[in-house]
Amino acid sequence: MSEQHGVGPAQAHAWERRADAALGIAASAILLCMMTLTFVDVVLRYVFNRPLRGGFEVTELMLLVLIFAGLPLVTHAGEHVTMDLIDRWLSPRLRDALARLMEAVSAALMFALTWFMWIKAQRIAAYGDTTDVLRILVGPFVYFMVAMILLSGLIHLYRAYSAAQR
Repeated sequence: MSEQHGVGPAQAHAWERRADAALGIAASAILLCMMTLTFVDVVLRYVFNRPLRGGFEVTELMLLVLIFAGLPLVTHAGEHVTMDLIDRWLSPRLRDALARLMEAVSAALMFALTWFMWIKAQRIAAYGDTTDVLRILVGPFVYFMVAMILLSGLIHLYRAYSAAQR
């Protein structure tokens, strides 16, 4: 949890620590796979003149998963880029109200983005879009994006609500 709302990592609920750990381990495993794939592709390409077929596509898809799996982690930790130009001029009470408002606005934006991406995911799945070389279906990856954006929106909503309770 962010220090912004006065809750440190030691005060986080057990389910929050477990969710952070699960998403963190998944993101780490994906990053390790991407590094391994890239290493193998480079070795095959430059030593044997035989690049890994579809390596670029798989790397792109893993990067997509890595970025969107990290989104809820960044949201939960409150580590998005923020600007605090006016914070020093506001009272603690106004700063807290502004933080809650921004969390609520961020949640609303994430929910809107979830809706738009859901529509896009349905279209992509209906068309049966695949990658060019390996013919991997793209739809499940877009649905994964939708799920992670929705989860981030729920976390923003939770942060706004939990900040209001303190």
